Amino acid sequence: MNSAQQLGRAVKAAQYRHHLAADRALSTVGTTLPQWDALRAIDGHPGWSAHALAGETFMSDQAFGTLANRLIAQGLVVRSPGVGRRVEHALTDAGQAMLEAGNRVIDRVLARSFEGLDDDERRTLHALLDRVGVGDWTTTP
Repeated sequence: MNSAQQLGRAVKAAQYRHHLAADRALSTVGTTLPQWDALRAIDGHPGWSAHALAGETFMSDQAFGTLANRLIAQGLVVRSPGVGRRVEHALTDAGQAMLEAGNRVIDRVLARSFEGLDDDERRTLHALLDRVGVGDWTTTP
């Protein structure tokens, strides 16, 4: 395995460990990482289309729609007509409470996840990750 592959694998392994810890911790408040992330996206972007929310949560349109239906069935989200054909999503009071509980959990997971890095290292990591993969991916390299 070459160094670029090793680096890519290290990034993926860190993401996997982080997501696993977050999902396990979120189960204590009755949600999952994808559900919490959808609640976060809906709350943070009122009026966005389901397509935009899917992109914000790194899901396909179909996966986000399925998840949104599950959140609606749980009484955490409501849908309403938006501008044109757009359907808007909003949190219910129960959804807002779940988001807030999830935020507290995620804050603890993130603090632990990055506790081995000082503030300068965190800023450097953030800056480096913001530069990775930027560019035109519409053509084959």
